[in-house]
Parts: sequence; C-alpha cells; structure tokens
Amino acid sequence: MLLTVSGLGMNSAMDDMNLIQQAQRHHLVVREIGEEIDLEIGPGDDDPSFSNTPLIGGPPREPSAEEQDDSKHMVMVSQLPSDDQDMSKSQPAKRKKKVVKRWREEWADTYKWAYVDVKEGTARIFCSVCREYGRKHRRNPYGNEGSRNMQMSALEEHNNSLLHKEALRLQMASKDKIIVDKPIYVKALMSKTAGSIVEAALKRDPHEVEFVQSVQEVVHALERVIAKNSHYVNIMERLLEPERMVLFRIPWVDDRGETHVNRGFRVQFNQALGPCRGGIRFHPSMNLSIAKFLGFEQTLKNALSPYKIGGAAGGSDFDPKGKSDNEVMRFCQSFMNEIYRYLGPDKDLPSEEMGVGTREMGYLFGQYRRLAGHYQGSFTGPRIFWSGSSLRTEATGYGLVFFAQLILSDMNKELKGLRCAVSGSGKIALHVLEKLIAYGALPISVSDSKGYLVDEDGFDYMKISFLRDIKAQQRSLRDYSKTYARSKYYDEAKPWNERCDVAFPCASQNEIDQADAINLVNSGCRIVVEGSNMPCTPEAIDCLRKANVLIAPAMAAGAGGVVAGELELNHECNSMNWSPEDFESKLQEAMKQTYQRALKAATDFGYQKESPEALAHGAVIAAFLTVAQAMTDQGCV
Repeated sequence: MLLTVSGLGMNSAMDDMNLIQQAQRHHLVVREIGEEIDLEIGPGDDDPSFSNTPLIGGPPREPSAEEQDDSKHMVMVSQLPSDDQDMSKSQPAKRKKKVVKRWREEWADTYKWAYVDVKEGTARIFCSVCREYGRKHRRNPYGNEGSRNMQMSALEEHNNSLLHKEALRLQMASKDKIIVDKPIYVKALMSKTAGSIVEAALKRDPHEVEFVQSVQEVVHALERVIAKNSHYVNIMERLLEPERMVLFRIPWVDDRGETHVNRGFRVQFNQALGPCRGGIRFHPSMNLSIAKFLGFEQTLKNALSPYKIGGAAGGSDFDPKGKSDNEVMRFCQSFMNEIYRYLGPDKDLPSEEMGVGTREMGYLFGQYRRLAGHYQGSFTGPRIFWSGSSLRTEATGYGLVFFAQLILSDMNKELKGLRCAVSGSGKIALHVLEKLIAYGALPISVSDSKGYLVDEDGFDYMKISFLRDIKAQQRSLRDYSKTYARSKYYDEAKPWNERCDVAFPCASQNEIDQADAINLVNSGCRIVVEGSNMPCTPEAIDCLRKANVLIAPAMAAGAGGVVAGELELNHECNSMNWSPEDFESKLQEAMKQTYQRALKAATDFGYQKESPEALAHGAVIAAFLTVAQAMTDQGCV
C-alpha cells in the first residue's frame, strides 16, 4: 500500500535509513575541514535559510510547477517490511542538524562535475560533461534541484553512465577506462595523428587537467607541422615528458611554534636549448599538473624569445597571504634546503611567479647562497634591488603593452583612447596599467580573488599608487571605492562584461571561461592579450575565434619577463647601471622580434595574417621548431 507524503512528513525511519545508506555508500570527506559528514535534510539550527539557498551561486527562485507536481506524485514510499522496521528501531538515527555556512562552497568545490545555471527562469544542476540536466541525472524524490540529496543522486547516476561516453570519446578509445576528477574538454577537430599524441598524454596523466589542456592547445596548433613531417610525432612524445620532476616536503614552524608541512615541486621540463629558467609559484592550488603545465609553457616561451634557454617551473601549495615575514622566511629557507642542489647558473635559475615577490625571492636566494657557498648566478629578480641594473619587475607588464601596440600598428591603429579591461592586481597587472596610461589608453578595471573593481574615469598614476598601498597592506580592492566615488566593486564577478576594446587577463590560468568569452564579445572587445599563462579555457578560445577576436598568446606577449631576466644576468648589464630608457628600448626590440617570428611561422604554414588564430599558432610553431631542431641534433637524450 502506498502512502502519500507531503512536505517533510515522510516516514522518519525510511528517511534515516536512506540517509545512513547514502552516507556509507559515498563516505564523504569535505576538503579543508577534514572531517566526515553525513548528508542532511532540512535546515540547520544556525542558518534557517540554508535549505532554500542554492549550493552553488544562483538566483533565489520559487519551486517550479514541475517540481510541485513531482513532490505530489513522486514522493511516495512503500510500507516498510517488518525486518526493516526492526532494524530501523535498533539503529540510532544519524541526522546532523548543525550546518556550517562554508560547507556550501566546499561542497561545490568538491564536485567539479556539477554546476548551477538558470534554465527558463529556474536554477538547475547541470552536468559539466554533457551540459544536460534532468532525465540523464535521475531526480531525487526526497529533495529539490538544489539539495544535497539531489546532488548525491545525480553523482551516482553520473558515475553509472561512465561519464557519458560521447563526451569522453577520446579517453574511451583506450581499452582502459580512465577516471578523471574533472571533465577534460577534448577538441574534435584534430587529425588522427595529432589526436594520438593527446590520447597518449591523456592515458599517461589522466588526472593532470591543466597539463592535458595545455598539451591539447599546443598539438592543435602543430597539426599542419606534424602533417608535413611525421618525424615530429616522436619529438613531441619526448618533449611532453619532463626531463626531471622533483617533489619534496617542506616542513616549517610558524610564530606560535606549531609545525606545518607543505608540498614542493620543481619540474625541469627541457634543457635542449640551455639551462632552465622559470618561475616559482606559492599558492594553495599548486600541484604537479600546474607545475608541469607552467614548465611546458615556459619551455616554449623561452624558445620563442631571442634568448634560447630551457624551461622549468615549480613552487608549493604554501599560501604566503597572512603570514609574517619570519614565517615566510622560515618556509623559504626550508624550501631551498631541498631544492638548492638542482639549481645553479648552468642548471636552473628560478624567477618570480604568483605569490612570490621580492621578499620571497630575497629569502630564497639568501638561503641558496648560504648552502651553495658562492654568489654566482643570482636568481632573476632580487638582484636589481642590490645593483639597480634593470626594470625586471616591470618587464612582463610593459612587454604586454608593447606587444598590443605592435598588433594595433599592423591594423593602422593605436592604443590611445582605447578602453582596456585588466584582471589581476599583482605586479604584472599594475605595470600594465602604468604603461597603458603612458600610451594614452583608458584602463578601467583590476580584480582580486573576491571580485573586480571598475573605475569609469580610468586609472591614473595617483590611483595606481593607491592600489599598490591597498595590496601592500593586504586590504580588499573594495576599499578603493570608498575613496573614489565613481568606482564600484563587484563581489564574486569578473571584469569581462565591462565595455572594452582590449582585454588583458593577468590573474591566473582558466580565468576566462565560455560565459566570460561571450561577455567579452558582447562588450566590444577585439583583442585579448594574455598576461597570465593559459588564461582562457578551450571553450572560451573557440568562442573568441569564432567571433574573430584576436588572441595574443602569453607564449609571445609574456616574453618580456624572459628578456629582462636574461638581460639582467648578462655580464654587461650587471657591470653597469642602465637607464630605464635604455632598458625599455632593448625590451621593445626583443618584443618586436618575438612578434615577427610568430607571424612569419604562421604565414609559412598557411595561416593568414588577419586570422584570429595566426599569432597563437605561429608562436607555438616557431617555438616548437626551435626546440625540435635542438633535440634532433642532440640525439635520443
């Protein structure tokens, strides 16, 4: 016999059993909290509105007619058999009512396969693989679209469907089933030969999403090169495997005397052209996949620059934000204790990256000098403050603007008067603002991890100085709008929906997704100059190219830092004090050479100069051919 149930009046014993079974089956562990949790139904004691709030960002809504109908007809349960009733009586209920607000964000962060979007005025949970909702993911009769029970039911259905074979056709080409933590967007336009290279990389490193994404973009750009010479297939397979990967633990003690342990990475990707150069990143998201992707990109970036050197990258999942100078010093010294034996002027010299500034580089070099016993081969970055030889910190940001000016010059245009949207608020972004002002452009935005700031009047040098003070004091960009009334800060948003002519993404990888790309196109953007490594997702790149938005790749546009680092290490540069004008002149010349090399390689392989993919493909082709020639000459090493 069926009993109709309304609201929360379902049989409590059945409710408890389902709750316990789901918790045991999925055995959830919330990241960053580190404790097991049971699923919940109903609101928590400390947040009565929790049950009506979507787990992932989305507008509040009323239950749809479909959901109301489902709640009337689907929420029905059978009478429990006597055995089940006895078991439910003997087993204590494990219903947790206490709700921590931040669980919402961490739950959403745990299940990367799902996202919330609005469909016909209703917020629904979509699958990140098939981009569908509803029937492909069985509705849970015990909860609405936004409930945790619904997410678990959808997760189970998603796993049972083998992550939708049609969306992972390349992975499933292998006999072995590849299980991935995050969905990997697979391009369908690749030739069979190029596809086999990506398939091999995907089979070898299925969990390294960022690295596989970078490999796909590079292989896609090299399709015509590989088609002309099959020898490059073997070179590419060797190139995709780093020469050396070092993983190590980093124990350190905080100011309270408590011991912490972080994980460190250094990937020396390729040294065919010379000693390695590459950044060190300190960020909680840092992992081996990101270290490999950064090292791979750096290898090609260095090969494209006028200075032929190898590529490397590394860092740690340590977060320097909120740490005292002594804590950062102790961490950096512990980091260098493990990695110093792999560094040196003829081996590998690291440089600044996200989370690593002059303070961190100074501590790292000080410990390296102490352990190595000599001063030779200072890291790129800190020495300028002791010898005053260059504009190293400004070089990457200035180079981006120089590169944008080269593109516009070929179009018979200039930066003067153009609205420019910039993301990030670190040293690269702020120096981009500086040079844009010098060229007469109107930079209107910056961003941080919490949101973005827009100033319709545009930034000037005084405002940039104020932004630097805010960042130095580790305050929010929101404080800027308290001083300048015409500005506004938007929480949990990106600046890509602001009207602009040129965009400079300078924050982190994959900061521009498909929705952001659509916003950029609609806002009138015609050029995207990549300041951070791989700032666009594959879907975003496809969207921008279809709209004829020209993309200046970070591999070429971001070469200013490489150029400045090599000038700084040059003996002539170290033995004399160059003026800023001399240094900028050499930087402009190097950026012009890089730009011309990329365009020439593109035209050599049939890409029109006006094509939105000419620069991106040309930069990859020129860099790869340089590395490939060196690897061929040196044999199988």
